[in-house]
Amino acid sequence: MEHRCALIPGDGIGPEVVEAARRMIDTVLAPTGSSVAWTECHAGVAALEAGHQDLLPDETLHAVRECGVALKGPCTTPIGGGFSSVNVALRKRLDLFGAVRPVRSMAGVDTRYTDVDLVVVRENTEGLYAGIENEITPGVVTSLKVATEKACLRIARFAFEYARSRGIERVTSLHKANIMKKSDGLFIRCAREVGEQDFPEITYDEVIIDAGCMRLVQNPAEFGVLLCENLYGDVVSDLCAGFVGGLGCTPGANFGADHAVFEAVHGSAPDIAGQGVANPLAITMSGVMMLNHLATVSGDEILKSAGTTIREAYGAALAAGERTRDLGGTLGTEAFADAVIARYGG
Repeated sequence: MEHRCALIPGDGIGPEVVEAARRMIDTVLAPTGSSVAWTECHAGVAALEAGHQDLLPDETLHAVRECGVALKGPCTTPIGGGFSSVNVALRKRLDLFGAVRPVRSMAGVDTRYTDVDLVVVRENTEGLYAGIENEITPGVVTSLKVATEKACLRIARFAFEYARSRGIERVTSLHKANIMKKSDGLFIRCAREVGEQDFPEITYDEVIIDAGCMRLVQNPAEFGVLLCENLYGDVVSDLCAGFVGGLGCTPGANFGADHAVFEAVHGSAPDIAGQGVANPLAITMSGVMMLNHLATVSGDEILKSAGTTIREAYGAALAAGERTRDLGGTLGTEAFADAVIARYGG
Protein backbone atom coordinates (compact mmCIF):
# COMPACT_ATOMS: atom_id res chain seq x y z
CA MET A 1 0.00 0.00 0.00
CA GLU A 2 1.34 3.44 -0.95
CA HIS A 3 0.71 6.45 1.27
CA ARG A 4 1.10 10.01 0.03
CA CYS A 5 2.89 12.54 2.19
CA ALA A 6 4.02 16.11 1.61
CA LEU A 7 7.67 16.71 2.50
CA ILE A 8 8.71 20.23 3.51
CA PRO A 9 12.48 20.29 4.15
CA GLY A 10 12.49 23.86 5.48
CA ASP A 11 15.75 25.80 5.67
CA GLY A 12 18.93 25.91 7.73
CA ILE A 13 19.57 22.38 9.00
CA GLY A 14 16.08 21.37 7.85
CA PRO A 15 17.01 19.69 4.56
CA GLU A 16 19.78 17.66 6.25
CA VAL A 17 17.72 16.27 9.12
CA VAL A 18 14.61 15.74 6.98
CA GLU A 19 16.59 13.74 4.43
CA ALA A 20 18.04 11.56 7.21
CA ALA A 21 14.57 10.91 8.62
CA ARG A 22 13.17 10.13 5.18
CA ARG A 23 15.97 7.63 4.58
CA MET A 24 15.24 5.87 7.87
CA ILE A 25 11.53 5.66 7.05
CA ASP A 26 12.04 4.49 3.47
CA THR A 27 14.57 1.86 4.50
CA VAL A 28 12.38 0.27 7.16
CA LEU A 29 9.39 0.20 4.80
CA ALA A 30 11.26 -1.09 1.74
CA PRO A 31 10.78 -4.83 2.37
CA THR A 32 7.23 -4.56 3.76
CA GLY A 33 5.04 -3.87 0.73
CA SER A 34 4.00 -0.50 2.15
CA SER A 35 5.68 2.77 1.19
CA VAL A 36 5.48 6.54 1.45
CA ALA A 37 5.24 8.54 -1.78
CA TRP A 38 6.84 11.88 -0.94
CA THR A 39 5.75 15.13 -2.58
CA GLU A 40 8.53 17.62 -1.89
CA CYS A 41 7.49 21.26 -1.51
CA HIS A 42 8.88 24.42 0.02
CA ALA A 43 8.17 26.93 2.75
CA GLY A 44 10.00 29.85 4.31
CA VAL A 45 13.33 31.11 3.00
CA ALA A 46 13.69 27.91 0.97
CA ALA A 47 10.54 28.79 -0.98
CA LEU A 48 12.02 32.12 -2.06
CA GLU A 49 15.31 30.46 -2.96
CA ALA A 50 13.37 27.96 -5.09
CA GLY A 51 11.84 30.82 -7.08
CA HIS A 52 8.44 31.16 -5.38
CA GLN A 53 7.05 34.62 -4.75
CA ASP A 54 5.60 33.73 -1.34
CA LEU A 55 7.08 32.28 1.82
CA LEU A 56 4.16 29.86 1.98
CA PRO A 57 3.29 29.04 -1.64
CA ASP A 58 -0.17 27.89 -2.65
CA GLU A 59 1.49 24.81 -4.13
CA THR A 60 2.69 23.78 -0.67
CA LEU A 61 -0.71 24.24 0.92
CA HIS A 62 -2.29 22.32 -1.94
CA ALA A 63 0.16 19.44 -1.49
CA VAL A 64 -0.60 19.15 2.23
CA ARG A 65 -4.34 19.27 1.59
CA GLU A 66 -4.08 16.64 -1.14
CA CYS A 67 -1.88 14.29 0.87
CA GLY A 68 -3.54 14.92 4.21
CA VAL A 69 -0.21 14.74 6.04
CA ALA A 70 3.19 16.41 5.89
CA LEU A 71 6.60 15.92 7.43
CA LYS A 72 8.19 19.32 7.93
CA GLY A 73 11.62 20.61 8.83
CA PRO A 74 12.29 23.90 10.65
CA CYS A 75 11.76 27.27 8.96
CA THR A 76 13.63 30.38 10.05
CA THR A 77 11.63 33.18 11.70
CA PRO A 78 13.39 36.58 12.00
CA ILE A 79 13.50 38.12 15.48
CA GLY A 80 12.14 41.62 16.07
CA GLY A 81 11.34 42.35 12.44
CA GLY A 82 11.21 40.87 8.96
CA PHE A 83 8.52 38.47 7.82
CA SER A 84 5.94 36.77 10.02
CA SER A 85 6.34 33.19 11.17
CA VAL A 86 5.76 30.68 8.38
CA ASN A 87 5.06 28.02 11.00
CA VAL A 88 2.21 30.06 12.47
CA ALA A 89 0.86 30.85 9.00
CA LEU A 90 0.84 27.17 8.03
CA ARG A 91 -1.12 26.24 11.15
CA LYS A 92 -3.64 29.00 10.57
CA ARG A 93 -4.13 28.36 6.84
CA LEU A 94 -4.76 24.66 7.44
CA ASP A 95 -6.58 25.18 10.77
CA LEU A 96 -4.15 22.91 12.57
CA PHE A 97 -5.60 23.79 15.94
CA GLY A 98 -4.06 21.08 18.13
CA ALA A 99 -0.32 20.83 18.75
CA VAL A 100 0.94 17.67 20.45
CA ARG A 101 4.44 17.49 21.90
CA PRO A 102 5.28 14.28 23.78
CA VAL A 103 8.17 14.48 26.23
CA ARG A 104 9.69 11.19 27.43
CA SER A 105 12.95 10.17 29.06
CA MET A 106 15.20 7.95 26.94
CA ALA A 107 17.97 5.60 27.98
CA GLY A 108 21.35 6.88 26.88
CA VAL A 109 20.38 10.56 27.13
CA ASP A 110 21.73 11.75 30.46
CA THR A 111 19.57 14.33 32.24
CA ARG A 112 18.57 15.22 35.79
CA TYR A 113 15.34 13.28 35.34
CA THR A 114 14.79 9.64 34.44
CA ASP A 115 11.03 9.17 34.63
CA VAL A 116 9.49 11.92 32.50
CA ASP A 117 6.47 10.88 30.45
CA LEU A 118 4.12 13.75 29.70
CA VAL A 119 2.44 15.43 26.75
CA VAL A 120 1.96 19.13 26.06
CA VAL A 121 -1.25 19.87 24.14
CA ARG A 122 -1.26 23.43 22.81
CA GLU A 123 -4.01 25.48 21.22
CA ASN A 124 -2.48 26.53 17.93
CA THR A 125 -4.60 29.25 16.35
CA GLU A 126 -5.40 31.99 18.89
CA GLY A 127 -3.94 33.79 21.89
CA LEU A 128 -1.21 36.35 21.36
CA TYR A 129 -0.09 34.35 18.32
CA ALA A 130 -3.10 35.75 16.49
CA GLY A 131 -0.50 38.41 15.65
CA ILE A 132 -2.75 41.43 16.14
CA GLU A 133 -0.34 44.20 17.09
CA ASN A 134 -0.59 47.96 16.74
CA GLU A 135 1.58 50.96 17.51
CA ILE A 136 -1.10 53.28 18.81
CA THR A 137 1.32 56.17 19.27
CA PRO A 138 5.12 56.42 19.01
CA GLY A 139 6.63 54.31 21.75
CA VAL A 140 3.36 52.56 22.68
CA VAL A 141 2.55 49.14 21.20
CA THR A 142 -0.40 46.88 21.98
CA SER A 143 -0.83 43.15 21.33
CA LEU A 144 -4.30 41.62 21.39
CA LYS A 145 -4.82 38.20 22.97
CA VAL A 146 -7.70 36.37 21.30
CA ALA A 147 -9.76 33.61 22.92
CA THR A 148 -13.01 32.20 21.53
CA GLU A 149 -15.32 29.69 23.13
CA LYS A 150 -15.25 27.57 19.98
CA ALA A 151 -11.48 27.19 19.99
CA CYS A 152 -11.26 26.69 23.75
CA LEU A 153 -13.87 23.93 23.71
CA ARG A 154 -12.23 22.34 20.66
CA ILE A 155 -8.75 22.12 22.16
CA ALA A 156 -10.08 20.95 25.51
CA ARG A 157 -11.98 18.09 23.88
CA PHE A 158 -8.89 17.25 21.80
CA ALA A 159 -6.74 17.04 24.95
CA PHE A 160 -9.19 14.84 26.83
CA GLU A 161 -9.67 12.55 23.85
CA TYR A 162 -5.92 12.26 23.46
CA ALA A 163 -5.57 11.35 27.14
CA ARG A 164 -8.36 8.77 26.95
CA SER A 165 -6.97 7.13 23.80
CA ARG A 166 -3.58 6.64 25.45
CA GLY A 167 -4.72 5.70 28.94
CA ILE A 168 -3.44 8.92 30.52
CA GLU A 169 -5.31 9.58 33.75
CA ARG A 170 -4.72 13.29 34.29
CA VAL A 171 -5.22 16.51 32.33
CA THR A 172 -3.89 19.76 33.81
CA SER A 173 -4.70 23.21 32.44
CA LEU A 174 -1.96 25.80 32.79
CA HIS A 175 -3.39 29.32 32.93
CA LYS A 176 -3.12 32.85 34.28
CA ALA A 177 -6.83 33.38 34.96
CA ASN A 178 -6.04 35.16 38.21
CA ILE A 179 -4.87 38.08 36.05
CA MET A 180 -6.43 37.49 32.62
CA LYS A 181 -9.83 36.66 34.00
CA LYS A 182 -11.71 36.80 30.72
CA SER A 183 -9.38 35.14 28.19
CA ASP A 184 -7.71 32.56 30.41
CA GLY A 185 -10.90 32.38 32.44
CA LEU A 186 -12.78 31.27 29.32
CA PHE A 187 -10.05 28.72 28.56
CA ILE A 188 -10.31 26.93 31.91
CA ARG A 189 -14.11 27.16 32.07
CA CYS A 190 -14.31 25.35 28.75
CA ALA A 191 -11.86 22.71 29.94
CA ARG A 192 -13.89 22.14 33.12
CA GLU A 193 -17.08 21.81 31.12
CA VAL A 194 -15.66 19.25 28.71
CA GLY A 195 -14.00 17.23 31.45
CA GLU A 196 -17.00 17.13 33.77
CA GLN A 197 -19.55 16.31 31.08
CA ASP A 198 -17.75 13.81 28.89
CA PHE A 199 -14.60 12.49 30.58
CA PRO A 200 -15.45 11.72 34.23
CA GLU A 201 -12.82 8.97 34.42
CA ILE A 202 -9.99 11.48 33.80
CA THR A 203 -8.72 13.59 36.67
CA TYR A 204 -8.77 17.27 35.76
CA ASP A 205 -7.01 20.11 37.58
CA GLU A 206 -5.78 23.65 36.98
CA VAL A 207 -2.47 25.26 37.87
CA ILE A 208 -1.44 28.89 37.46
CA ILE A 209 1.30 28.92 34.83
CA ASP A 210 4.13 30.30 36.97
CA ALA A 211 3.45 27.91 39.84
CA GLY A 212 3.02 25.13 37.28
CA CYS A 213 6.48 25.74 35.84
CA MET A 214 7.95 25.51 39.34
CA ARG A 215 6.14 22.22 39.98
CA LEU A 216 7.25 20.87 36.62
CA VAL A 217 10.88 21.52 37.50
CA GLN A 218 10.42 19.99 40.93
CA ASN A 219 8.70 16.81 39.69
CA PRO A 220 7.73 16.45 36.03
CA ALA A 221 6.52 12.89 36.71
CA GLU A 222 3.55 14.47 38.52
CA PHE A 223 1.88 15.42 35.22
CA GLY A 224 0.18 13.61 32.34
CA VAL A 225 -1.36 15.88 29.69
CA LEU A 226 -0.66 19.62 30.00
CA LEU A 227 -3.41 21.65 28.31
CA CYS A 228 -2.18 25.10 27.31
CA GLU A 229 -3.23 28.12 25.33
CA ASN A 230 -0.90 29.10 22.51
CA LEU A 231 1.92 31.08 24.13
CA TYR A 232 2.06 29.01 27.31
CA GLY A 233 2.19 25.83 25.26
CA ASP A 234 5.10 27.13 23.22
CA VAL A 235 7.12 28.08 26.30
CA VAL A 236 6.21 25.05 28.43
CA SER A 237 6.94 22.53 25.68
CA ASP A 238 10.49 23.90 25.36
CA LEU A 239 10.88 23.88 29.14
CA CYS A 240 9.79 20.24 29.24
CA ALA A 241 12.13 19.34 26.39
CA GLY A 242 14.96 20.33 28.71
CA PHE A 243 13.97 17.48 31.03
CA VAL A 244 14.84 14.85 28.42
CA GLY A 245 17.85 16.25 26.58
CA GLY A 246 16.59 19.31 24.72
CA LEU A 247 14.67 20.16 21.57
CA GLY A 248 16.67 17.63 19.62
CA CYS A 249 14.93 14.87 21.58
CA THR A 250 11.27 15.87 21.31
CA PRO A 251 8.85 15.44 18.39
CA GLY A 252 5.86 17.54 17.46
CA ALA A 253 2.62 17.27 15.53
CA ASN A 254 -0.09 19.72 14.52
CA PHE A 255 -3.56 18.30 14.00
CA GLY A 256 -6.63 19.71 12.29
CA ALA A 257 -9.92 18.13 11.35
CA ASP A 258 -8.62 17.01 7.96
CA HIS A 259 -4.84 17.49 7.92
CA ALA A 260 -1.82 16.87 10.11
CA VAL A 261 1.72 18.26 9.92
CA PHE A 262 4.52 16.51 11.81
CA GLU A 263 7.60 18.58 12.54
CA ALA A 264 10.70 18.97 14.64
CA VAL A 265 10.04 21.74 17.15
CA HIS A 266 13.61 23.01 17.20
CA GLY A 267 14.87 25.91 15.12
CA SER A 268 16.73 26.02 11.83
CA ALA A 269 20.19 26.50 13.45
CA PRO A 270 21.76 28.39 10.52
CA ASP A 271 25.09 28.50 12.36
CA ILE A 272 25.60 24.77 11.78
CA ALA A 273 23.66 24.36 8.53
CA GLY A 274 25.50 22.41 5.86
CA GLN A 275 28.06 20.96 8.27
CA GLY A 276 26.39 17.56 8.61
CA VAL A 277 26.40 17.67 12.41
CA ALA A 278 22.73 18.39 13.20
CA ASN A 279 20.74 15.89 15.23
CA PRO A 280 17.98 14.24 13.13
CA LEU A 281 16.38 12.53 16.13
CA ALA A 282 13.53 14.99 16.69
CA ILE A 283 12.30 14.94 13.09
CA THR A 284 12.69 11.16 13.06
CA MET A 285 10.53 10.90 16.17
CA SER A 286 8.00 13.15 14.45
CA GLY A 287 8.16 10.82 11.46
CA VAL A 288 7.27 7.91 13.75
CA MET A 289 4.27 9.90 14.97
CA MET A 290 3.32 10.41 11.33
CA LEU A 291 3.52 6.68 10.61
CA ASN A 292 1.30 5.93 13.59
CA HIS A 293 -1.21 8.54 12.40
CA LEU A 294 -1.24 7.14 8.88
CA ALA A 295 -1.73 3.65 10.28
CA THR A 296 -4.76 4.87 12.21
CA VAL A 297 -6.43 6.66 9.31
CA SER A 298 -5.59 4.03 6.67
CA GLY A 299 -5.78 0.83 8.67
CA ASP A 300 -2.32 -0.17 7.42
CA GLU A 301 -0.78 -1.81 10.48
CA ILE A 302 2.54 -2.20 8.67
CA LEU A 303 3.12 1.51 9.21
CA LYS A 304 2.60 1.20 12.95
CA SER A 305 5.00 -1.73 13.07
CA ALA A 306 7.55 0.28 11.07
CA GLY A 307 7.24 3.16 13.51
CA THR A 308 7.84 0.83 16.42
CA THR A 309 10.90 -0.60 14.67
CA ILE A 310 12.40 2.85 14.15
CA ARG A 311 11.63 3.90 17.73
CA GLU A 312 13.27 0.79 19.15
CA ALA A 313 16.25 1.25 16.83
CA TYR A 314 17.02 4.84 17.77
CA GLY A 315 16.45 3.94 21.42
CA ALA A 316 18.98 1.13 21.15
CA ALA A 317 21.45 3.37 19.34
CA LEU A 318 21.22 6.04 22.04
CA ALA A 319 21.54 3.48 24.82
CA ALA A 320 24.70 2.15 23.15
CA GLY A 321 26.24 5.63 23.10
CA GLU A 322 25.67 6.29 19.40
CA ARG A 323 24.75 9.95 19.68
CA THR A 324 25.22 13.27 17.91
CA ARG A 325 27.42 15.90 19.47
CA ASP A 326 24.56 17.90 21.06
CA LEU A 327 23.95 14.80 23.20
CA GLY A 328 27.60 14.32 24.06
CA GLY A 329 28.44 12.01 21.16
CA THR A 330 30.52 12.28 18.02
CA LEU A 331 28.21 11.15 15.21
CA GLY A 332 27.11 13.43 12.40
CA THR A 333 23.64 13.57 10.88
CA GLU A 334 24.06 10.78 8.34
CA ALA A 335 26.19 8.64 10.66
CA PHE A 336 23.42 8.67 13.25
CA ALA A 337 20.90 7.67 10.58
CA ASP A 338 23.26 4.85 9.54
CA ALA A 339 23.51 3.68 13.16
CA VAL A 340 19.72 3.55 13.48
CA ILE A 341 19.25 1.77 10.15
CA ALA A 342 21.89 -0.81 11.10
CA ARG A 343 19.74 -1.76 14.08
CA TYR A 344 16.96 -3.04 11.82
CA GLY A 345 19.08 -4.65 9.17
CA GLY A 346 19.05 -1.89 6.57
